Amino acid sequence: MTSLKVITFDLDDTLWDNSGVMARTETGHYGWLLENLTVWLDERCWPPWGLGFEQGLEDYLQRRKRLALEVPERRGDFTWLRLRALEGQLEAQGLPRSAATLWAAAAMNEFHRLRVQVMPHPEAVELLADLGQRYRLAAITNGNIHLKRQPLAGYFEVAIAAGELLAPKPDPKAFLTVLEHFDIAPQNAMHVGDSWEEDVVPALQLGMHAVWISETRSNALPEGVHQISHVRELPGVLVTLNAPY
Repeated sequence: MTSLKVITFDLDDTLWDNSGVMARTETGHYGWLLENLTVWLDERCWPPWGLGFEQGLEDYLQRRKRLALEVPERRGDFTWLRLRALEGQLEAQGLPRSAATLWAAAAMNEFHRLRVQVMPHPEAVELLADLGQRYRLAAITNGNIHLKRQPLAGYFEVAIAAGELLAPKPDPKAFLTVLEHFDIAPQNAMHVGDSWEEDVVPALQLGMHAVWISETRSNALPEGVHQISHVRELPGVLVTLNAPY
């Protein structure tokens, strides 16, 4: 029997579909900012906001991209990038530094409120509950969802936002942090994720088992890698490995 003791999971596009919630979050928090900021400026008889929604959103995106290049150690810390980009845009539009800081923080609060409104796959709750009886579970994500507020938080003993470690996947630091937390050897752990480069490669390099969630079938996978099209198929991998399920 395989001596598997720990299973780590990516979150976005592994335990839920991420594209819809990110699109709503992106437009929603920026729309909230413009709507409320306009009222605030009007009340003070200050000059009106000079950017339209689409123009402002594009400027916001470009500021994030520039920051990621200018401060490469922060390239994976998406909350920091967004906050600083908003501050820069607000100041560029004439707000004092203090007001820009407050409004950027308020917009990011709205971002996080919307960001956690993910809908886990219907099978995810039962799957994690069953796995939690046999294994210790952890989450490793490059996303900036508030880990303690996301709907599956209670199933993970530890959850790590790799960007906040300034070491986004495929950097192995987040994986090594989890292994150290559990005091376990890599061969006794498995990582499950949808990205070949960010999930499978670092897990495999450390000597962990890896499960790749992808509908693009590959018949030439390295030893130690198992491919499934949906997380609901994970129990089948465990059966194949003769691991408890």
